[in-house]
Amino acid sequence: MKTRTRTRSGNRSRIRTRQVVAALVAGLLTMSLAACGGEDEADTDSFTIGLLFPNRVTPRWERWDKPLIERKLKESCPRCTVVYANAGGDVATQRQQMISMITKGARVLILDPADSKAMRSSVQEARRAGASVIAYDRLVEGPISGYVSFNGAQVGRLQGEALLEAMGGGGNIVMMNGDPTSANAAWFRKGALSVITGKLNIARSYDTAAWSTDNAHANMSAAIGALGSDRIGGVLAANDSIAAGVISAFKTAGVRRLPPVTGQDADLDAVQRIIKGEQYMTVYKPFMDEATAAADMAVALGRGEDIGDMATTTLDSATTEDIPAVLLTPRAVTVENIKETLVKDGVYSVEQICTRKIRPACTQAGLSP
Repeated sequence: MKTRTRTRSGNRSRIRTRQVVAALVAGLLTMSLAACGGEDEADTDSFTIGLLFPNRVTPRWERWDKPLIERKLKESCPRCTVVYANAGGDVATQRQQMISMITKGARVLILDPADSKAMRSSVQEARRAGASVIAYDRLVEGPISGYVSFNGAQVGRLQGEALLEAMGGGGNIVMMNGDPTSANAAWFRKGALSVITGKLNIARSYDTAAWSTDNAHANMSAAIGALGSDRIGGVLAANDSIAAGVISAFKTAGVRRLPPVTGQDADLDAVQRIIKGEQYMTVYKPFMDEATAAADMAVALGRGEDIGDMATTTLDSATTEDIPAVLLTPRAVTVENIKETLVKDGVYSVEQICTRKIRPACTQAGLSP
């Protein structure tokens, strides 16, 4: 009896021990699962976003787009980390920058490509690593998840319409296109041609490598030498950096009365040239709208959310179909509406624009500080 009793007592003790152990294991599993859930939840609000810009010759990238995107990302995802890199116009550098971000675990990349085709392999590498890529301002080849920009055809149309108006509807022009490695350059050109074809005679057409002011100056000097400045009624310059080179070439050639020259990006120097009568117009692309759309898209992708509802349209690249896209509306700026566009939107104050040197011109334009 005692032995049996001891045996039964020992069995009960072992059973109780197993029950306690099982309860402890179950508790640990529950705690572990809860911890995992907490990590997943935290993970959706704590990840790295890479921001890559192509060059420093376009002032807007670092003056406007970078700080605006960074500010919006911090507002939308305070625990997210933002890593920035500028390629300085070099494709190999941008590839290295992008691969470094991927290797360090960036979940989303906002990419303005230095070369739309050459960056394709890096976009593919990002996809293989599980990172999403948003093409910013310029479309890039490869499996991108989204695209944010302005309607490039409309940019070109605004430039073409302004040139037609300034020239009175006829005459010879020189086309100073953008960098041929940028998908946007062809888009702008196509939009401009849709307006000016059959109305203006394209006497010369040049592609401007790297959107460089120096390259634009060299190309424009060649056009002046071949045609004579008096036979150039206007210049369709794809952006403000190119316009700066065009205008400096005319000045170097001794031309005092400049023909109308278009531009794009609303660089401060360009706005001041417009006030002085050296540049006819620029195209203003509200930077805040573009930065906000890109930041919202990046945070959503980082959290694993669908961005279909954010897109205003879809478009195809050379490699990818039905890319969710946000295409915003650009605005033409001439001397008559600087106050109603750039000053009103807070891009520049009158004091920033109207430095001492150009105050007389500002007064004439109704922009006295």
